[in-house]
Amino acid sequence: MVNVHFRVHLTALIMKHLSISFPSRDGKLGLPPPLSLLPDPQTGLIYLGAVNAIYQLGPSLQWQSQYETGPKEDARTCTPPSSTCQDTKPMPSLNKLLLVNPSNGSLIVCGSRYRGICSLLNLTNVAEQLYYSDNKGERTYVASIEDNVNVVGVMSTYLRENQTFSVFLVGKGYGSQDSTKLISTRILQDFRDWVVFESIIEASTVQTTPFVPKYLHDFRHAFKEDGFVYFLFSRTLDGTDNKNLTFVSRLCENDHHYYSHTELQLNCGQNQNNKYNKVQAAYVVRLVDLISACYSDSGKISGLPAVDIPYSSKTDCTSTIPVSSSFCGADFLPSPLASIPRFALKAEAVWTHMDLLTAVAVAVENDHTIAFLGNTQGEVFKVELIKVPGGTMGEKVNKNLFFDLSQSHLYITTEKKVPVQTCLQKKDCQSCVELRDPYCGWCVLEGRCTRRSECRRAEEKNGWLWSPRQQCVRIVSFYPPNLSCKKTQKVLRRFSISRSLFVLCCSLRLSRSAEVSRMHVTQNMHRLRNKLIFSSLVFICLFLCVCVCACVIRCMSCVASSWGCQWNTHDHTCSDMDESEKEYLIFVLMLSQGARCPQFENPDPVLIPVGYKTRISFEGINLDIYEGRVFTIGTELMRNTEEEVKFEDGPFYTFSGFNVITLYNCSMGREDCSLCKNADPKYRCVWCAKQRACVYEKLCNPAQQGIIPRFGPLRGGISITIRGSNLGIHKEDIKSITVVGEPCNHQKEKYSVSTSVVCEIGPVDLKNDNWGQVEVEVKGGKRGTSSIYFTYRDPIPEVVKPSKGPKDGGTLITISGRFLDTGSKDDVQVTVGEVDCTHFGAEITCRTGEYRTDKVPTDPLTVTVRYGMSTTTTIPSAFQFMENPIVLDHQPKTIINFSSMRFCQDTLSITVDLPLQGRGFSKAMTAKEAQAFVGDVPCLVNTLQDEKLFLDPPSTTPSARSRRHRRDTRPELLDLTIKFGKGEWVVGSVQYEKKNDLSLYIIIPAVIVPMLLIIAISVYCYRRKSQQAEREYEKVKHQLENLEESVRDRCKKEFTDLMIEMEDHTNELSEGRIPFLDYKTYTERVFFLPSKDGANDVMITGKLDIPEARRAIVAQALNQFSNLLNSKTFLINFIRTLERSHDFNARSKVYFASLLTVALHGKLEYYTDIMRTLLLELMEEYVHSKNPKLMLRRSETVVERMLCNWMSICLYQFLKDSAGEPLYKLFRAIKHQIEKGPVDARVKKAKYTLNDTGLLGDDVEYSVLTLQVLVQGEGPDVTPVKVLSCDTISQVKEKIIEQVYRNLPYSQRPKVDNVTLEWRPGSTGQILSDLDLTSQKEGRWKRFNTLAHYNVRDNATLVLSKVFSIQQNYDQNQENHGERNALLEDDKVFHLVRPADELDEIKSKRGSIKDKSMTKAITEIYLTRLLSVKGTLQQFVDDFFRSVLCSGTVVPPAIKYFFDFLDEQALKHNNVDEETIHIWKTNSLPLRFWVNILKNPHFTFDVHVSEVVDASLSVIAQTFMDACTKSEHKLSRDSPSNKLLYAKEISTYKKMVDDYYKGIRQMVPVSDQDMNTHLAEVSRSHTDKLNTQVALHQLYQYASKYYDGIIASLEEDPAAQSKQLTLRLQQIAAALENKVTDL
Repeated sequence: MVNVHFRVHLTALIMKHLSISFPSRDGKLGLPPPLSLLPDPQTGLIYLGAVNAIYQLGPSLQWQSQYETGPKEDARTCTPPSSTCQDTKPMPSLNKLLLVNPSNGSLIVCGSRYRGICSLLNLTNVAEQLYYSDNKGERTYVASIEDNVNVVGVMSTYLRENQTFSVFLVGKGYGSQDSTKLISTRILQDFRDWVVFESIIEASTVQTTPFVPKYLHDFRHAFKEDGFVYFLFSRTLDGTDNKNLTFVSRLCENDHHYYSHTELQLNCGQNQNNKYNKVQAAYVVRLVDLISACYSDSGKISGLPAVDIPYSSKTDCTSTIPVSSSFCGADFLPSPLASIPRFALKAEAVWTHMDLLTAVAVAVENDHTIAFLGNTQGEVFKVELIKVPGGTMGEKVNKNLFFDLSQSHLYITTEKKVPVQTCLQKKDCQSCVELRDPYCGWCVLEGRCTRRSECRRAEEKNGWLWSPRQQCVRIVSFYPPNLSCKKTQKVLRRFSISRSLFVLCCSLRLSRSAEVSRMHVTQNMHRLRNKLIFSSLVFICLFLCVCVCACVIRCMSCVASSWGCQWNTHDHTCSDMDESEKEYLIFVLMLSQGARCPQFENPDPVLIPVGYKTRISFEGINLDIYEGRVFTIGTELMRNTEEEVKFEDGPFYTFSGFNVITLYNCSMGREDCSLCKNADPKYRCVWCAKQRACVYEKLCNPAQQGIIPRFGPLRGGISITIRGSNLGIHKEDIKSITVVGEPCNHQKEKYSVSTSVVCEIGPVDLKNDNWGQVEVEVKGGKRGTSSIYFTYRDPIPEVVKPSKGPKDGGTLITISGRFLDTGSKDDVQVTVGEVDCTHFGAEITCRTGEYRTDKVPTDPLTVTVRYGMSTTTTIPSAFQFMENPIVLDHQPKTIINFSSMRFCQDTLSITVDLPLQGRGFSKAMTAKEAQAFVGDVPCLVNTLQDEKLFLDPPSTTPSARSRRHRRDTRPELLDLTIKFGKGEWVVGSVQYEKKNDLSLYIIIPAVIVPMLLIIAISVYCYRRKSQQAEREYEKVKHQLENLEESVRDRCKKEFTDLMIEMEDHTNELSEGRIPFLDYKTYTERVFFLPSKDGANDVMITGKLDIPEARRAIVAQALNQFSNLLNSKTFLINFIRTLERSHDFNARSKVYFASLLTVALHGKLEYYTDIMRTLLLELMEEYVHSKNPKLMLRRSETVVERMLCNWMSICLYQFLKDSAGEPLYKLFRAIKHQIEKGPVDARVKKAKYTLNDTGLLGDDVEYSVLTLQVLVQGEGPDVTPVKVLSCDTISQVKEKIIEQVYRNLPYSQRPKVDNVTLEWRPGSTGQILSDLDLTSQKEGRWKRFNTLAHYNVRDNATLVLSKVFSIQQNYDQNQENHGERNALLEDDKVFHLVRPADELDEIKSKRGSIKDKSMTKAITEIYLTRLLSVKGTLQQFVDDFFRSVLCSGTVVPPAIKYFFDFLDEQALKHNNVDEETIHIWKTNSLPLRFWVNILKNPHFTFDVHVSEVVDASLSVIAQTFMDACTKSEHKLSRDSPSNKLLYAKEISTYKKMVDDYYKGIRQMVPVSDQDMNTHLAEVSRSHTDKLNTQVALHQLYQYASKYYDGIIASLEEDPAAQSKQLTLRLQQIAAALENKVTDL
């Protein structure tokens, strides 16, 4: 076994995606999030694969071109081209893989549409497509249609026939519709049989297991180096553990079979705990060659296993072959290798973060390695814990994180490329070095934070400071502390660096023209930067200078400062003191002359609200020098809103104020209405509902919240209601209302304080807009404008339905049209002719009034709709009044009222049609509008004709409608009333006749008493027995009366009890305690347990009686026989020869097929091919010469049993994953329910069962006991066990073993015969047994001992012991032991029901017919228990049926594959209809597999199935069979109880079966390749466990028995002769039997 260690220097971490956005062709920003990103290393171009598009970008992310890839018409189950698919819809295309092919200048693009087909685009212009084809089949499907399946790839070359082809290797996870290949090689040109994008390497070594969660890969990166291709991925190990582990795999580029594929596990975590076990992204820094590779010690290192073989059932390695570091595998190593976790490459986590990391890029700067990491929050970090500035984008950083060609910028798929450093954001040395960023240091000469390459004198000592100790130049002190910019003076400075102190004295001459770098500080001062050079050190000195005077803008501050400033009243500036400006001396104020500064004082008002323009007055001082001048007031923030100051009489000046002036704010500290109301009145604060805030009273404007109605006619004339807030306090406060710019007349009488205003609109000017806002002006000039628009429009009624009705009115008519909801209900008036008709809605529905004129008009009348006072619309000739209908007669006069009979919540009711005769019915009204009453109960009008009206009278007798009838003592006469609209007619009376029910107690005596008289006269001697029978029958009658209620209550109670008691079992199932059999035991029981030898069959025992001396020869000969069976020609002839033999019966065919299944299990693909060939022959036979519907019904041929075995093999995993749990629950529920009641141990009948033949027909008295069981030798703990007092001792033992050893499978539990039970009521113990000297006798019969026989009470303590522990007790009483054996040998024993002996049978023959009928009736009463048990178990039955017959869940591929095979063959034969196909599918799956599994749970689970449980399972299995058949079962009273039991559910189950078959037909087809892959995995996983050699030996027995016939058949077959099959068989026979052959 090769153990490959290689080391890859890379960073693999988890990252997140940021959306990219840049100008498109139309100048707008925004693109969908990228799925894949690829830079061209030669040109610097960037290719971005997004959803539905490919974008080509320049190095600066400028858009160049794009290619649209979607959305496309597609379906998940569609096989391209899409034109051949159904149920397609536009689906997005996720472009998952981009690769640059420099050899021909093309870009490889693989997306998710059309099963992952790829295309080629032009590298220089992606809008140009170079190649695309969707009709090459599944061999060209590259990517996955599943959104969450990642795809990676790398370019490579392939050498064949001295030609080099450009190819690319693809690593792809497994999706439900994908191929199982994980790694494939794809060619980029057509060559012979190869087409572009075809997978040219057919090796199946690196592939997943379909349909099960095993080896599920998540590929993250692919690259190549030094002739090797590397894949980085995480995967699961097998189907039992879904944890992902990270691997890096290596593959030789020139390995055409993937023999060299080797995987090395990567562990990352703290203390080597592999906490971070799933890789997300990777970036390759450098690669170290393979350091060791060897075959040694069977895959062990230091004696410990180090190598695993994934994707294969092979687990050992035996080769010891030296190899070099460039070893690329060989055909003797066809399976991939992987390191086991113990020898994984381990690394400590360098840096961790709480958010999920999704991307990584690595660079080297100044001998420092820096990793850039992206996370799920859209942030990018450096390894040194420094976050790259730029803000959080809030989306996942794409895994493709890379640098530009200059390594100075990092592409993070944001709107721009991000620099790898942001040094310039740090403005001082300390913050710069605190970054500890290898990119950033302090450039001393330039005084800024830069990269080393950007600092001009960085190479000089201390010219560029970067220190992990964070050291910088620091000025300690300087003197003088300030200096005028106009003066020259020496400054003494002291500064330090690296713990040294320097003193420097220099002379500064500063002038206004000097270039001084300044920056604002809080105190409005300036800092002066000066360059100092000392001892080759370059420093920047900063000190304060008194240029600060120019920054002062207030006179008082200027003349009072300590900087020697002066205030110039002429230009209002502060400057350094300068005596040279003598011409302005009159205007200059010197130090301590602050009282002469011009000032404004005493403003009025003192309080100014926020945001309200207020007039302010103030007093001026020292303004005499400005007399005659105009002032404006403002600040730096108010330059655009300066106000002119006006001079008034006296010393006062005024100005109107500013919106930005803030002296007090009502909302501060007053968040709710109560606090606002409590404010000091001087602030004049009010609560404004519109703003929901406390504001100054003049800032609260009225608010509008709604307009009712929102539509009005163009002529106006209707009232609208305006709702809102702050709409004044009095109605006089409303100054004006406008609607769409038109005045609206305020209706003061409808005014509601502050909340609503009503006005009447006028006509709108058609020249203007007919829609707009509503504006209300209230007192004080405040206006409120609605957010809702009002629209002027005219309603347009169009149709009236119905168009006619009776003269008396009452017809409900509907007027439909457009804009009918204009106005409100109060504004609308409808008339028909002159008759009012009122109601309102989106469609106007109203009821007509009475037409009072004697003569009805012959023409239809106009329907008029008025809106308000100004708008009227009409519908001419819309409605016609008709003469009232006349009722002449009704039949019948009498209605028989049948009382309802209820049973099992089903009600039987009988109704009678009641016809009425008259005239003009249909002209006046429809059937829906007509109403009829019998008494006070309405009748249903069935049919309305012109002269007849048919009614359904009430099924129950109504009460009288009028008081007269209520007072009448004759309740049988009821009025029949007909009502049309408002017209009402009493047309007659109806009489209900009651049919009296004769009670059962009247019928029974009427029949029985004469019978008793006749019997008494004729046979007097039987009088006493007749009287006794009559009493028994009375008892039966009483039971019948309570039958329905008792069954219902029992079902509910039993189901509740079962659900509660099954809770423990459900908990056990959730903990994985279902005792599934292993694959070997499962196949042995399914294949061979039904054989004649049963559990002793040689295939189950695995023991062959072969002498030791011949074993080697026999083994070699059996291997040759196995090779012979792998010849299709031989095997077909072998099977045909056997089936032609008359003594090859059905049992032999079944056994032979099972042997063949085991022998060929290693090549299930070949087995399936043989089965298909034989099935085609069988199909031809049945279709042309037999009834096709009978095919596959019984195992009459070898192939039919082969099909059964094939289904059992393919559905084993489905049983474990899906159907096994509900089946086990059903089995446990049946067993638990049966054991709740008495079970007769002798006749195998139970009180609670589903099978009527297994029903215990007698009432047995019993009670439930809880025993405290102590198991000898297993500690002092006792186990409570529930049993029945009527249980035999063996039944008690079974229940105790079931409870005590519930965590063990049945095969590992002690058996009943191997334990004894001892009861210790006192100081002595008593051994309990089924039969002993104390057993009760009834004539010749003995009764089994029960707990009641021994008088064992509730909570009694029993000891369970193994047989050997009590053997000495038997020896001590040998005499009793012998007697006990004699009792056990007596077969005249019974448990609960004693069988009738000869004497009883004679007596029964002499009994009367009445006795027999009574006995039968009493027995059938207990059939209701079947209903009780059925109702209790119904949920478990339904759950199992759903798990088996639900196509919405995972359907095993074998079922889809075989059903498609049947459909395909059926299309080739004209006489095969849908019903026949349904029968074939039913015979091949439900009847051939599921019924067998359902009736035999011990085939799947390690359990024991008793006879009473088996009887109930047979009923459910029969129901399952009935549900799968197409024929309808006609049930009658004579039908078996088992069929009647589930008669109601059969239709539901039949629909489930039909839907299941339809769902499978609509699924994606399973290709031959996928099916063979699945079968190959089953073969690899389980073949080594089976008794293959024993099966071959048994098969040869058949070859030996029919040797001559087989030889003759082979000699007649030319194909067999050419392969010398006869000779090979003769050689095998000679070796196995020492035969002398004519070789």
